[in-house]
Amino acid sequence: MSTEDFNKATENISEVSTEEMLRLINNEDKKVADIVEGCIPSVAQLVEKAVEALQGGHRIIYCGAGTSGRLGVVDAAECPPTYGIEPDRFSAVMAGGRDAVFRAAEGFEDSSEHGIAAFREMACSSGDLVIGISVSGQAPFVVAFMEEAKKLGCTVGALVNNAGAPMTKVADIVVLAETGAEAIKGSTRMKGGTAQKMILNMFSTSVCIKMGYVYKNYMVNMKVSNRKLRARAIKMITEITDMEAVAAEELLVRHDWSVKEALKFYFEA
Repeated sequence: MSTEDFNKATENISEVSTEEMLRLINNEDKKVADIVEGCIPSVAQLVEKAVEALQGGHRIIYCGAGTSGRLGVVDAAECPPTYGIEPDRFSAVMAGGRDAVFRAAEGFEDSSEHGIAAFREMACSSGDLVIGISVSGQAPFVVAFMEEAKKLGCTVGALVNNAGAPMTKVADIVVLAETGAEAIKGSTRMKGGTAQKMILNMFSTSVCIKMGYVYKNYMVNMKVSNRKLRARAIKMITEITDMEAVAAEELLVRHDWSVKEALKFYFEA
């Protein structure tokens, strides 16, 4: 696996100054955006399948282990408040369950049986889009989950960082971000995880745009749940409509702080 290779550029990282140490890590991180750019065509395919699933009343389900699993959990958790999508439409499954989000749960990612059990617990339908996430691309938990999804008839995607990995053999759509050797040998939470986070950001954001949750580049469907978001909602209204802040707030209050409904009323008035 290329993500386990030795990185000659950082071989003396334990012997340099703190600032140089950070520069060595940053130099590796700089490579990630270009690698992710090469993934855009395959990510676009996943986006189209995701929109198709959501429009049909189905779900997007991430399945991962370790850092990759946590990234899936984070992305799924952030979509409802940011875009107002129903909480169960983006779901995430992680080897080891909820406890593994906060503390490493040994043994679960190597268990195909746990992957199969997790799939059954999710009660998937054939219209769901399942996306396996793993830097190595070979976590048995994730592979088994994907295989069960494939048997059911789900469209299956894989987000991996190593070519030819077992997950790529199961998936209908493969997003391959070959990030290569890490600054610290084998520490795939670094470049590997960074690439996966960038790709998940692009993926879920694009899906929600295509679902109509964004106007221009404003998150007009967000859930306004605190002071910061109330201020953001008011600013959105003032920028889109040229209303004064006081009038914008009054309009939002009348529409239960729904930016989308407030704008709809404004433009139809």
